[in-house]
Amino acid sequence: MLSVPEARARILKTFEPVGATSLAIDRLAGRVLASDIIAQTDLPLFDNSSVDGFALRVSDIAGAIQASPRTLHVVADIHAGTYSTIPLAAGECARIMTGAPLPLGADAVVMVEDTDFNVRTPGTPAPQTVAVYRSVLPGENIRHRADDLHMGDKVLARGTRLRAQEIGLLAMLGLVEVPVYRPPKVALLSSGDELLPVDAPLTPGKIHDANSYILAVLSESAGVELVRLGVASDTETDVRSHLDRAVDEKVDIIISSAGVSVGAFDYVKSVIEADGELEFWKVNMRPGKPLAFGKYHGIPIFGLPGNPVSAFVAFEVFVRPALEKASGQTPHLPLRQKAHLAEPVASDGRESYLRAVVSEEHGHLVARLTGHQGSGNIFSLVQANALLIVPSGVKSLPATSEAEIWFID
Repeated sequence: MLSVPEARARILKTFEPVGATSLAIDRLAGRVLASDIIAQTDLPLFDNSSVDGFALRVSDIAGAIQASPRTLHVVADIHAGTYSTIPLAAGECARIMTGAPLPLGADAVVMVEDTDFNVRTPGTPAPQTVAVYRSVLPGENIRHRADDLHMGDKVLARGTRLRAQEIGLLAMLGLVEVPVYRPPKVALLSSGDELLPVDAPLTPGKIHDANSYILAVLSESAGVELVRLGVASDTETDVRSHLDRAVDEKVDIIISSAGVSVGAFDYVKSVIEADGELEFWKVNMRPGKPLAFGKYHGIPIFGLPGNPVSAFVAFEVFVRPALEKASGQTPHLPLRQKAHLAEPVASDGRESYLRAVVSEEHGHLVARLTGHQGSGNIFSLVQANALLIVPSGVKSLPATSEAEIWFID
């Protein structure tokens, strides 16, 4: 039986980015860059004011204080989007607004609050003269050209998932289109005669299908294009029919839940073996031991356990990193942190992912389990904000000891 790190490494070795395309900047949210972005210009593009005030020569206001101001002639009025061609001579200044280009000769900007013209009413004309109440240093209140980045700098790396801030930077650089990876197309299947649609009335022996919704939300949060295959009954023919539909849809990855254990009616594993190849089907973990991974007609397929907590944990440990790699990102696992146990914790020796509530108490993170840890107890997962990790080979951890946790909120 494979360890968790061994299983994850074998899975990730299978995946590469699924392909790239170019998209317009207004369609980039959540997409992943397929190439590095190199700045084709400086940012800022020109020296500009970081405040509303007066652009001036520092030497003209040396020693200025409230009781002994320096008076300057205002020879220009510069607002954002305009440019003054009037160079400043000795004793001259220009009223300037935030973001406006600095006039020739100016080496600093004094804020309007430090003058006798602290007027911000729209439409108010500039004064003919202004009294400055304090001295400033060279470069004060100026954003210089290329302060942020220089032309030729690598500003975004291939594999970056694009958020609002990255897209804003691309816009400032004037990039109309950029190359991005295509999101993986993922088919999602549940199996089991006991499963009913969520709107169907319960009958003896039946339960509502939860995994379709859990795995759909998790998959979409990873940025995939989702194909819902529905629920297959516990027959080899129906399982194969549903999986063949995924082949017809030309998906990149298949995610199935249930049907991979050793039960008499667990057909997903046998269908994979008959029409593809099975890499492995057991992992030394809890919950999630019956995890199958292989290929069906050449398409990578995850066979996740049927219990909802097992499916959730297996997705986060194995499937999400694979989806990240398929989408062009560097696969990663959530940051592990240390927490003190508020109670003793028992395990069966497998690497265990237990549902817990972690809170800060007296400067330390403290973890408490959320009820019993049965893999069907989805309510305990709702209550949890973290997974508490018990290493392989460890069967108990005493209260107050430290354990690793993943925050899942």
